[in-house]
Amino acid sequence: MRLIIQLKRLGKKKIHHIPFELSSEPKTLHAFITACVTKEVENYNQRRQNIELAAFLNPQQIQEQTEQGKITFGEIENFTFIDVDKAISTALLAHKDGLYVVFVNGNEIKQLTDPVEIDEKSEIAIIRLTFLAGRMT
Repeated sequence: MRLIIQLKRLGKKKIHHIPFELSSEPKTLHAFITACVTKEVENYNQRRQNIELAAFLNPQQIQEQTEQGKITFGEIENFTFIDVDKAISTALLAHKDGLYVVFVNGNEIKQLTDPVEIDEKSEIAIIRLTFLAGRMT
């Protein structure tokens, strides 16, 4: 199943549209988070296995990175692999703690046991919540 996931942060205007592919259709929010985290950890660990000896940038890549404000060769400095089970438990705890919310077709899915009905045309938004720190005087 191919999806487009919108990633947002409170206080930021930019919305990242991430193409995403799941091997099966999740039935609950718990299954959806688990599938997403598993796929991302697999991609992350795969990038640590396949390292290029010499990386080159073409002019288009340089221009794109200039617009982002930083030009890099994409070299990986951290070669540590991520444990899938630990990453899933961290993501589930973060949802439970209210660090992010998930919307499917404009409706917030609050509980991990709530059913999720998605297809390839569904609008899925994950919003990372940030909290104000400090004190008011």
